Amino acid sequence: MDFLLSGLAACGACVFTNPLEVVKTRMQLQGELQAPGSYRRHYRSVFHAFITIGKVDGLAALQKGLAPALIYQFLMNGIRLGTYGLAESGGYLHTAEGSRSPARSAAAGALAGALGAYLGSPIYMVKTHLQAQAASEIAVGHQYKHQGMFQALTQIGQKHGLVGLWRGSLGSLPRVIIGSSTQLCTFSSTKDFITQWEVFPSQSWKVALAAAMVSGIVVVLAMTPFDMASTRLYNQPTDAGGKGLMYRGILDALLQTARTEGIFGMYKGIGASYFRLGPHTILSLFFWDQLRSLYYKYTK
Repeated sequence: MDFLLSGLAACGACVFTNPLEVVKTRMQLQGELQAPGSYRRHYRSVFHAFITIGKVDGLAALQKGLAPALIYQFLMNGIRLGTYGLAESGGYLHTAEGSRSPARSAAAGALAGALGAYLGSPIYMVKTHLQAQAASEIAVGHQYKHQGMFQALTQIGQKHGLVGLWRGSLGSLPRVIIGSSTQLCTFSSTKDFITQWEVFPSQSWKVALAAAMVSGIVVVLAMTPFDMASTRLYNQPTDAGGKGLMYRGILDALLQTARTEGIFGMYKGIGASYFRLGPHTILSLFFWDQLRSLYYKYTK
């Protein structure tokens, strides 16, 4: 039940934040490995990107990749939050004295996130391809011509096999490990602090919301460079054998980006990342906490 509630919570958040994921993906691919000022900026800001995509690609394009996004969120976060929830309820995240251990929380979040992300990697790759697809006048990054999620998975599997379906999966692990460990550790610790300080009543939904808001800020700052590199790894063109033609791995992607686009290039799309990751973190953790509370209230 922990896995089911966790997956449903993430899907609920995804419906609201997927348009921001589309914008974030395109801004991260814009000017890929090009010096600042040497390319045309189709998307000047988060809000300009929304207007541009809606005007050129149509409003429906803001929900591109929603189907694989929902499946990925259910699979990845069902495993991630569900596993973390089991570790928490089993008392594995606390010391012998009964206090929460930040180190154990971070480790549990990292391991749970890595497992979920690796299993859901093919879905995430296709999601990235679909969200990057755009009309030629505003296209950025490599353009795959997929007709949908199932067609894309079938085509990649037939052409490159299982290895092709999991291309970029190892490169995505640092992104998820850092993001997941940071998110769950700060969320749980902040909840404990707020409860101890008695800022809100202990059972109030405001406790979870405030903790999720703090967690969202920390996640965005820690995760953005790895998220940007992961997006580019998944979206890069491949040779006949399914090997990426632009990057050898996440470290190579980060180094090439820093050399050609500068340090700020590694934080490209941070505004979109915040507007997406912040609300998604807040909503998913808030829904997760409230669904678990309701479940335990009516079953125990």
